[in-house]
Amino acid sequence: MRISLVTVASLAIIWPWLSTAAFAQQSTPAGSTSPPAQAEASPNGIDGRKMFSSTCGFCHQDGGRHAGRGPKLSKSEKSDEYIVERIRKGKTGSMPAYGAVFNEAQIGALLAYIRGLDD
Repeated sequence: MRISLVTVASLAIIWPWLSTAAFAQQSTPAGSTSPPAQAEASPNGIDGRKMFSSTCGFCHQDGGRHAGRGPKLSKSEKSDEYIVERIRKGKTGSMPAYGAVFNEAQIGALLAYIRGLDD
């Protein structure tokens, strides 16, 4: 019984990363207190805010506006290239790599969302 519970809990945690289609279709969780970003998500119609909230929001608090397990992302002085590479390759022990999960358009939508953040 214990193994089954651990398996179910593990699948519940990793399920969003198993399908890239899930990222574009997930909505903001009910009861979320984070206001939506004011900027457009991306020019190609992918909703970077939804992707961010479902994959990055656990560590980057308040939609990236405050530090949590991960750093604050709003008003970041890091270059676009740095942010894109960090999304692709992650950081050992701190952030998972999403290069095999997200395509270039999805990474661009995340970057556009991050750049559109206000405090």
